[in-house]
Amino acid sequence: MPKVVGGSFNVLALDIYKQVVGQQNFAMGAVVSVILLVPAVFAFAVDRYVTARQVALLSARAVPYSPAPDRVYDISAFVFCCVVTAFLLTILLVSQYASLIKFWPCNTELTLRHFSFQGVDGGGWASYFNSLRLSLLVAVIGTAVVFVGAYLVEKGRGFGWARGALQFLAMMPMAIPGMVLGLSYIFFFNNASNPLGFIYGTMTILVVSTITHFYTVSHLTAMTALKAMDREFESVSASLKQPMTRMFSRISMPICSPTLLDIASYFFVNAMTTVSAVVFLYAPGTTLAAVAALNMDDAGQIQGAAAMCMLIFYTNLAARLVHAGLTRALIGSQAWRKR
Repeated sequence: MPKVVGGSFNVLALDIYKQVVGQQNFAMGAVVSVILLVPAVFAFAVDRYVTARQVALLSARAVPYSPAPDRVYDISAFVFCCVVTAFLLTILLVSQYASLIKFWPCNTELTLRHFSFQGVDGGGWASYFNSLRLSLLVAVIGTAVVFVGAYLVEKGRGFGWARGALQFLAMMPMAIPGMVLGLSYIFFFNNASNPLGFIYGTMTILVVSTITHFYTVSHLTAMTALKAMDREFESVSASLKQPMTRMFSRISMPICSPTLLDIASYFFVNAMTTVSAVVFLYAPGTTLAAVAALNMDDAGQIQGAAAMCMLIFYTNLAARLVHAGLTRALIGSQAWRKR
């Protein structure tokens, strides 16, 4: 992120962080947030306008395109992918190496003491377990909230204006930078007159903020899965006078179960790595691993920061492997998918 590798090159998100965390100047941070929000909202508006003017390029009689084998093209694409993969692996290996040496770059003797996080800023293992707890809560609660919301928008009956408003609100987080979202939560919840102010400084506000931050992509994923379902399901359900809840639990959820796993995995991985919004909202008892790594880097404890980053990486890698295994087992257990 620019905070760590940008050097003297400033960006607006970094200026917000400096104003709020470094100088405690919340008013100026809010001003910079508005400036940062303007191009984001403009880009979002342009995207919505262009998307609305798109027309279908494929007819109902279209068949999947199967490209003919091209040995030169295939080898070139494979080499390109290998180069990109090698670049990404190099970054990870350097971070892993930095976490295993005594003092970067002077003493390169290998050690595991940095993973104990003794005498470092950020909270150490407590921060890691806070992030793990946050990620699990966001994955479970966020998946349920997103899928129910997408189902109401796509499969709901009546209340067209309400479903349209819900769809619009679901798209808004994509246009709001994380720094702006976190700062707005400070002004809204850290207010004595706000009846919801009791969640400020708790894990709850971190869960709500993270779900909101990554809501749009998950919502679009759920909408895509629901759109793939034939509308005849709803017609048959209505003709049999079945309630929407029965249709939801017996048909929609089983069909979209792989998508639910995808959404849960997306929420988990992003909750483990997010910094932008939660950096303004955590309390001494709810420090997070990604924020801890940032604080260690600020304090010059590069080895501890690298160790924390690698813990985050290996946790997300394990989560992705579990997701792949569950998806494979789920699809294999649903025989109707093979017909």
